[in-house]
Amino acid sequence: MASPPAAAHDHSCRRDGVVGGAVAWRTFGESLVTLVVILDPLGTVPVFLSVTQPLDRQARNRAAYVAVLVAAVVLGAFIAFGQALLQYLSISVESLMVAGGVLLFIVALEMLRGGDSLTATHEGASVALVPIGTPLLAGPGAIVATIVLIRQHHGLVERLAVIGGLVLALLVVLAALRFAAACARFLRPSAIHFVTRIMGLLLTAIAVQLVVNAVARWQRFGLG
Repeated sequence: MASPPAAAHDHSCRRDGVVGGAVAWRTFGESLVTLVVILDPLGTVPVFLSVTQPLDRQARNRAAYVAVLVAAVVLGAFIAFGQALLQYLSISVESLMVAGGVLLFIVALEMLRGGDSLTATHEGASVALVPIGTPLLAGPGAIVATIVLIRQHHGLVERLAVIGGLVLALLVVLAALRFAAACARFLRPSAIHFVTRIMGLLLTAIAVQLVVNAVARWQRFGLG
């Protein structure tokens, strides 16, 4: 007489396992798509080529790895401590958006002016950290997205799925930057200069839009 309940229990466990696995895969897919769109690997390529133009191939490849590593560390830190840190420092998401917008605006002005300050340091270490690693990759949008994704999923498996989506998204970005480094050998300096000016203009618009979005959120939700 104990067999039917045991069989029903096993069936229920298998069903819960299938549902849990489906939820985890859905969470993984949602996180991957969201972060790939925000990180924008293809959109980062022209900026990467522009700011690493004076570097040789080895230094450019190193800058790609360092930039993705910096983005991974920043986003990983915000996954672990982001919400608590922002609350402890009384920093709003809107303030983070404005800070990222101001930093991007400064970078955009340098690109429009054709200045060399972005690539003045040793072997591209500076450009890998700023502006590529942050705020272009690990910017306000990606930071907010990772915090929101973690807050939306409370189970360990689902949070691991979010982290897996982030890791794969960063690997896509790394592949795009390495592909850009290979293609840079076939581009003329004049073409890269032209792309630099265009991307500087677009980055200016992105920086302004970040500030506009922050102001809109302040008007909607208040300054508190």
